[in-house]
Amino acid sequence: MMNISNTILEQLGGGRFVLMTGAKHLVSHSDALSFRLPSRFAKDGINYIKITLTAADDYTVECFKLRGIKFSAVSKCEGVYADMLRSVFEQTTGLYTSLGLGGGR
Repeated sequence: MMNISNTILEQLGGGRFVLMTGAKHLVSHSDALSFRLPSRFAKDGINYIKITLTAADDYTVECFKLRGIKFSAVSKCEGVYADMLRSVFEQTTGLYTSLGLGGGR
């Protein structure tokens, strides 16, 4: 059975997502995937994301600013379905998950 964090990463776009966003320090949790983004890259200073699978079979996407030991929440989107993950990430962070040069995904 595929691990939940691998599934989340694939739904975001896999390796292309990592290249497009600069995501790093990907951490697999029992029910979630978290990762860092480059500093001053995403809007609102977002540089840490956690995406959690809920009991309702949807996701909660949490975005944070992490500076030294200061950790502050920027946004939280609940009730996100798999086909909405990319657009929620893009709208929240201002970062694209793919080049979008026409053609299918």
